[in-house]
Amino acid sequence: MSRIGFKPIEIPSNITIDLKDNIMTVKGPLGELTQEIKDVELEIKDNVIHVKRLSESKHHKSMHGLFRSLIYNMIKGVSEGWTKELELVGVGYQAKNQGQLLELALGFSHNILFEIPAEVKVETISEKGKNPVIKLKSHDKQLVGQIAAKIRSLRKPEPYKGKGVRYVGEEIRRKAGKTA
Repeated sequence: MSRIGFKPIEIPSNITIDLKDNIMTVKGPLGELTQEIKDVELEIKDNVIHVKRLSESKHHKSMHGLFRSLIYNMIKGVSEGWTKELELVGVGYQAKNQGQLLELALGFSHNILFEIPAEVKVETISEKGKNPVIKLKSHDKQLVGQIAAKIRSLRKPEPYKGKGVRYVGEEIRRKAGKTA
């Protein structure tokens, strides 16, 4: 049984929360996020949010933890932000960005141009002797994760040599090649 839904969420002083017609709006220094709240009840007092279940049914129990996590991610996103880092492993793999346009050289016959939404800040780091790194930063956790997954899907890490686009710190299970 999960107990995530019972944890209270503290609201930082620089965050404003508006709850109107089951739509929650969270505003902070990094941006603004909205989320429809259903199947749970919110209790806001003394800069702390408590998420309450409507009943003990299986559906309401699952929504309890889900909405607590969504609200926490929104609050953390507009106050601190979310970051994903991808590294390109492979000979000749490169990444360059000009504004919101990401240009990737991933071993295909042509470079891939990838348009990044305006809400996400992109930065590419290329140091000699190290794999190129792509940093994605935004206030929306879902959007950052979705874009990182899309970039990773362009050339997934393969299990024999480990080449491809992977998250920084991701472990790739390696396979043995052919034996002679």
